[in-house]
Amino acid sequence: MIIGRRLAATLSGVFAALTVGATASPVAAEPRPSQDPPKVQLVLDVSGSMGESYSAGQTRMDAAKQAFNEVIDGLPETVHLGIRTLGANFRGEEMDDEACRDSEQIYPVGRVAKAEAKEAVAALEPTGFTPISHALREAVEDFGGDSDNSRRIVLITDGEETCGPPDPCEVARELAAEGIRLTVDTLGLTPKDDKVRTQLSCIAEATGGTYTAVQDVDQLTERLGQLVDRSAEVVVEAPTAVEGAGDDCAAAPLLRAGVYSDREEMGEHRYYRVQLAPGRELRASVSVAADRPVDRDYAVMLRLLDEDGQELARGREAGHGRTDVISTGLRYPWAERAALPEADADGGSSASPSPTPSGDTDGDRDGEESVLCLEVSNAFSAPDSVQRAPGMPVELTVDLVAAADSPSDVAAFGLARGWVPLVLLTVTGLVAGVVWGLVRRVFA
Repeated sequence: MIIGRRLAATLSGVFAALTVGATASPVAAEPRPSQDPPKVQLVLDVSGSMGESYSAGQTRMDAAKQAFNEVIDGLPETVHLGIRTLGANFRGEEMDDEACRDSEQIYPVGRVAKAEAKEAVAALEPTGFTPISHALREAVEDFGGDSDNSRRIVLITDGEETCGPPDPCEVARELAAEGIRLTVDTLGLTPKDDKVRTQLSCIAEATGGTYTAVQDVDQLTERLGQLVDRSAEVVVEAPTAVEGAGDDCAAAPLLRAGVYSDREEMGEHRYYRVQLAPGRELRASVSVAADRPVDRDYAVMLRLLDEDGQELARGREAGHGRTDVISTGLRYPWAERAALPEADADGGSSASPSPTPSGDTDGDRDGEESVLCLEVSNAFSAPDSVQRAPGMPVELTVDLVAAADSPSDVAAFGLARGWVPLVLLTVTGLVAGVVWGLVRRVFA
């Protein structure tokens, strides 16, 4: 009985290996480092409420100054840093247009002279209101022109927007939709304020950043240092902004190997074209970020189609519950087709040609590139109160590599769908059942 159980377990293992081989996930393209220095902009709330007591006998402003000084002392040399304030200059008691434009860059983004940066922060005194939306837009302008590296804003505040509309969360979505690789992290100095937490969380989620409710000066210093240091880490290639076609592949942009960013509304389909030559393998992956509240069930699909609209490969992923991003991918190798040998005198069979994107098996198109279509679709939904535009962030990675002599898994040519896996699973189950019955009889 023990031997029989071991044999059955072995057969089950073989069966599981076949199943996993038929559904193995593809590997994404290797990231390439960027050359420009990472840029960080610290945006500090200097409104009147920052003069209130915070922790260890300090005001919120004092705690922020201490944290800034320690972060500046430990700043990585590779990071370009800037400092902008909001609410630092307006002295009036009634909020007006001037109060809602009260934001100033007190240290330009670039290499940091530590003594000068500390001196600029030391002179700050709490006074004004909290124009977060305006400060975010101005902070983006401070970064300057085009860059192929990341841009990070760290917003430190004790309150919510006082000058809206527009809502700072909507502004964050608009800025993220511009394709400038912007991340906004938010640090809240009033952790018990639900409205502040909700607004700062929304700003961070809209740009792929993080929100932290900071309890005291030590946590503020530690978290601020972590966010600045994170910018010094190796940064992957900046995505190229592209707009996929919304109807079909005919008008879709032609993509080369690289990383691309786009926007896709809920339930929308987007199309992109790629060229694939014989002997090459296409590897593609897509990620869709949920940068706003969405319903609990969602999915994303990536399909590869030939010129006739026939599906060649697909990747899909679904989930339930809260999520920040959902991803999937696919692989499609187009191996060089072997010449078809003539049948011998004994009636021997010919070698089977390798599959091609259009199903061509006559060898007329050997050596020619084929234009294929990548279709990205999602099944996100949201309550009616959630803003639909701009669409959710999409990042698409395309890589073209040399194809292996033989596919590493049967799913490479789409054999994980249709009648082939059904026959395979049926035969495997029958054989396993017969062997199990024989083993039971022998060792009973």
